[in-house]
Amino acid sequence: MEQFEPDRLSPAQVAAMRRSLRNGRASLSRRSLLRGSAGGALAVGGLGALSACGIPAAGKTEGGQSSDDLSAKEKSVNFSNWTEYMDVDESGKHHPTLDQFAERTGIKVKYTEDINDNVEFFGKIKPQLAAGQDTGRDLICVTDWLAARLIRLGWVQKLDPANLPHAYANLSSQFRSPDWDPGRAYSYVWQGISTVIAYNKKALDGVEVRTLSDLLDNPKLKGRVGFLSEMRDSIGMTLLDMGKDPGTFTADDFDAAVARIQKSVDKGQIRRFTGNDYTSDLTSGDFAACIAWAGDVVQLKADSPDIDFLIPDSGYMTSTDNLMVPNKARHKTNAERLIDFYYEPKAAAELAAYINYVCPVDGVKDELAKIDEDAANNPLIIPDKAMAAKSRAFRSLSSKEETEFETKFAKLTGA
Repeated sequence: MEQFEPDRLSPAQVAAMRRSLRNGRASLSRRSLLRGSAGGALAVGGLGALSACGIPAAGKTEGGQSSDDLSAKEKSVNFSNWTEYMDVDESGKHHPTLDQFAERTGIKVKYTEDINDNVEFFGKIKPQLAAGQDTGRDLICVTDWLAARLIRLGWVQKLDPANLPHAYANLSSQFRSPDWDPGRAYSYVWQGISTVIAYNKKALDGVEVRTLSDLLDNPKLKGRVGFLSEMRDSIGMTLLDMGKDPGTFTADDFDAAVARIQKSVDKGQIRRFTGNDYTSDLTSGDFAACIAWAGDVVQLKADSPDIDFLIPDSGYMTSTDNLMVPNKARHKTNAERLIDFYYEPKAAAELAAYINYVCPVDGVKDELAKIDEDAANNPLIIPDKAMAAKSRAFRSLSSKEETEFETKFAKLTGA
């Protein structure tokens, strides 16, 4: 008997998430490029569970469900995050910024690195949320597409602006109003994730690369170009190159982008579609140029003078990992105070210096320069106004669109 499961993943979506787990950002450490699929077998099993019969009947909620907020009586907050996504001291045992928060506020943070993959984590918290129960977590960090789904299902709570003065004031303008959470009523950005063009200067050997069209069309790069196996990144960058906005594109625009890439596949221009394993192709010179994630490029540039990046005039793609308070959380106010703490420039700078992703906090540059001047001047960590203006986000997709688009992209990549 089929049981009710709101917003069930389609087979195409499951396949896309399997690719992400094997090869995408989910397979890579947020900082050290070493994240394996810890718990990978569980994650893959969890994907099957998400597409199977599912959970007992439970209705979709409209808006978040609060519980009795025990923040005043219980000075604690339970925070679930990705691995390698928090500053750590030299002993590897302490998180300095979390310790500072606890010392200042008296609120003890139970910090758990139990998110290895968005789909796996969704499978963990889904039964409780669907049943209107506490997940045991006060604060979670999920990527934008899952954040949009949780809001759509009514499984996260509206945030209280009175508890978020620094977050409200200091959130970078490029992240202020995604189409899935206008005005950031339910979420605040933990870190931004930029998609750029990376290249190996030695492998290019004088060939000029300025646009994505150069990767797709220049015969001198035939067989030495890499595209990402993540649909939103490769299609988004192609849409921008075609003069289309990834935030407003149509189904016809999507099909045109697929056809544009398919043409390059057919003539052997694109060597292969990869996850984070493009890093080895790029450093070895097998890829002269490729679509890449900025967090990787920061690390690769530090290790090799041949690696560099460019931002096309057409723009670049940005996604986000986001902090949210799930329904029935017991310490909502404490969670909001923790969110707000990371929007203070000093705390934001300490975090950015360690994890090297796009910091979403305005006014952090001077504080970061006190810790790491190179990081403060790195536009992949602190985008300047010109770079931020070129940032574009992939629009939200309906379940039907996601199924259709992932199916077409899977066919394109041979997945």
